Amino acid sequence: MSSAFDERLKGIVDRNRRQGRMRDLEPLESSQGSYIKIGQQRLLNFSSNDYLGLSTHPDLRAASVDAVGQFGVGSGGSPLLSGRSRVHDELERRVAKFMGRERALLFSSGYLANIGVVSALVRRKDHIFHDRLNHASLIDAVALSRAKNTRYPHLDLDSLKKTLEQDGSPARWIITDTIFSMDGDAAPLRDLAVLAKEYGGVLIGDDAHGFGIKGGGRGSASALGLSQIDMAVQIVTFGKALGTAGAAVVGSEALIESLIQSSRTFTYDTAPPPMIAAATIAALDILSEDTSLLQKLESNIAHFKKTAMKLPLLPSTSPIQPVMIGADSDALAISADLRAAGIYARAIRPPTVPPGTARLRICISASHAKEDIDQLVNSLGRSFVKHGKC
Repeated sequence: MSSAFDERLKGIVDRNRRQGRMRDLEPLESSQGSYIKIGQQRLLNFSSNDYLGLSTHPDLRAASVDAVGQFGVGSGGSPLLSGRSRVHDELERRVAKFMGRERALLFSSGYLANIGVVSALVRRKDHIFHDRLNHASLIDAVALSRAKNTRYPHLDLDSLKKTLEQDGSPARWIITDTIFSMDGDAAPLRDLAVLAKEYGGVLIGDDAHGFGIKGGGRGSASALGLSQIDMAVQIVTFGKALGTAGAAVVGSEALIESLIQSSRTFTYDTAPPPMIAAATIAALDILSEDTSLLQKLESNIAHFKKTAMKLPLLPSTSPIQPVMIGADSDALAISADLRAAGIYARAIRPPTVPPGTARLRICISASHAKEDIDQLVNSLGRSFVKHGKC
């Protein structure tokens, strides 16, 4: 027996099914890596953000086990109650030093960090300018702020400048992904910093997909030589290139102290597990001492772009290499062909991307061998021919 509420929910599911936009969960029977196991099938994995393959690194495993022995599994509370351990404090200091900034503050996820930053800093009469292809967490953060906001066309500096010129708000904020999660391209951070300075604004950059990759691992701002003043607020996440979980906001002493006092997603959330913080410190040690993983990743990206040059790629130099397809049904069919060939590459469809731009979001990792990439490209080529896409 179902209620009217259940019937309404079933209607939502049925609509997604009719549109070919059903989402499903596929639990892994293995760790992350170049190969994963789903059910009884071993699959070559091109859908992971574990860009450097650090999630299974023995140093991270050992650090987390040692931390469990000393601190237990969970943190047990908010960081302002009893949830903050010595290892949390150490990680914040290490992240700030690694990035050349004054302080850092830990959050349980990048999503919570973005919401916590915007809600704490932005006032109702302020004006937010944000890229149309920003991550959903930034879009939600802007909506929750209830401030006036303008979504400028993707990477369109002329449009952004025109709206800044016409604005009379008491405070202005420019918010952007540094590397866009579905297109893999980079924001023009130097130009955005110039516009922020010219119009009295503050630049906030979500460096989820740049931290650990760009600037020797120190992130997109470091790669471009941007100072703490140029990009006043940086959000970095640990669940991509560093192979762990959680996030940090990095910036000035005043910024971090303000967030401790005002950010609800910091104050009222359970602190990240100490074992995760310890593993993240181990990941920072690896990035600080060994450049070989970054070199391998760059080599793999270059190899993919060279061998896949006949495929419809976007102009990305990041580990995110979208293969554009168009129709949802075609993206699902090509993804299914890859699955049959032993390759895991999920189809990305609306509403995650705009209608008509369904794609395979190929993620290249340092853990891939050149032969893995060749297998992917050859399988993609056969599937594109089969479906009349080339």
